[in-house]
Amino acid sequence: MDLYTGDINQLITELGALPGIGSKTAERMAFHIINLPHDRVKRLSDIIIRAKENVKYCKECCTLTDQELCPVCANQKRDHHMIMVVENTRDLAAYEKTGKYEGVYHVLHGAISPMNGIGPADIKLKELIARLEGDVNEVIIATNSSLEGETTAMYISKLIKPAGIKVTRIASGVPVGGDLENIDEVTLLRAFEGRIEL
Repeated sequence: MDLYTGDINQLITELGALPGIGSKTAERMAFHIINLPHDRVKRLSDIIIRAKENVKYCKECCTLTDQELCPVCANQKRDHHMIMVVENTRDLAAYEKTGKYEGVYHVLHGAISPMNGIGPADIKLKELIARLEGDVNEVIIATNSSLEGETTAMYISKLIKPAGIKVTRIASGVPVGGDLENIDEVTLLRAFEGRIEL
C-alpha cells in the first residue's frame, strides 16, 4: 500500500532519481518543497528550467557555462599555454578551489571505458586535439586514478606526445590523514614513486 498520493509519490520518485539522493532524503526534500511558499517553489522551478535551457559547453574548454566562454577561459591573466585535462566540471571546480593552478582546463565529460561501451569518440577528445593546434606548452592529465582514468590518461599521452608537447600526470598517493595499513598497493606504489625531496 502506498503511503502517499500520486503527486507526492511522483515528487519523491523524481527527487530520488537524482544522484546521491536516497529514498529518505528524497522524502525529506519532497515535504520541504511542498511546505515552501508558492513563490519560492515557482522560483526554484524557473531556475531549473532556465539552467536546462541556457547552460551549454564553453566553446574553448567544454566545461558547463551559460556564456560563450567560461570565466576561466575568458580570463586573459590565466596561462593559456598550459591545459589541465579533467573528467568533469566538478573536477575543474575542485582544482579551482585550491587557488594554485593558473592555467586553463579541458573537460572530457567522461573517461574511456570499453567495458561500459565508452570509447575515445564518446568524450571531448577531438576538441582537445583541436586546441593543441594553438600555442600549448604543457598538457597536465588530471583524470581520476581509477582504471578508466588511467586508461584515458595513457590514451591522451600517446596521442599528444608525438606533437612534441610536454605531457604530465598529476601525482597520486596517500591521502592526508590516511593510515598506510588501509591504503591499497597501487596507491602505495604511486606514493613511493612520486616521492619528493624534503
